[in-house]
Amino acid sequence: MLRLSPEQMASRVAEDIPDGAYVNLGIGMPTKVANYVSADKQVIYHSENGILGVGPAPSPGEENPNLINAGKQYVTLLPGGCYFDNAESFAMMRGGHLDIAVLGAFQISMHGDIANWATDNDKFPPAVGGAMDLAVGARKLFVVMRHTTRDNGPKILEKCTYPLTGSGVVHRIFTDLAVIDITPKGLQVVELYGDNTFEDVQALTGAPLRPPA
Repeated sequence: MLRLSPEQMASRVAEDIPDGAYVNLGIGMPTKVANYVSADKQVIYHSENGILGVGPAPSPGEENPNLINAGKQYVTLLPGGCYFDNAESFAMMRGGHLDIAVLGAFQISMHGDIANWATDNDKFPPAVGGAMDLAVGARKLFVVMRHTTRDNGPKILEKCTYPLTGSGVVHRIFTDLAVIDITPKGLQVVELYGDNTFEDVQALTGAPLRPPA
């Protein structure tokens, strides 16, 4: 079975972001999406700590210690980019000014619910960050995540068991096995990678899928 790498998953997400879109990239795997903007598109990436116009990761040795994203990773700033305070950043997120938010997740339900924080971690206190604001503030919500947990359990379920970040907000899921849409008729497989079969992916999913058209 073909499983995409995080870089390949980020590249696949970038393919579905339209020209001219304003897009927030969440912490973790979503931040890699900024490295894969095609030359024929202008996409304006937003980071919730207060940057508009985030560019690809800098080359080794060219890092600016004052320029980081919300995940504390070094980034670059594209021409015309700008910085602003946290209050302005969250006003953009909450005010419907973002076309797409790309988030990671622990679980997604068949109805588009997302859970991307947990309360059972002994090392770190529970912290949802700006994910709740993004889940309801962005016009579309994309999720990029591995299809299964480390022990091969499903992350796409009939019902989430972790606390919800947002209810019925996810539009499209990009996993390392497939691309899946949340639709009124259920979970619709849009694309299977490589020689992955519908049956293979269904077996690793905790909710019924609809086959590709």
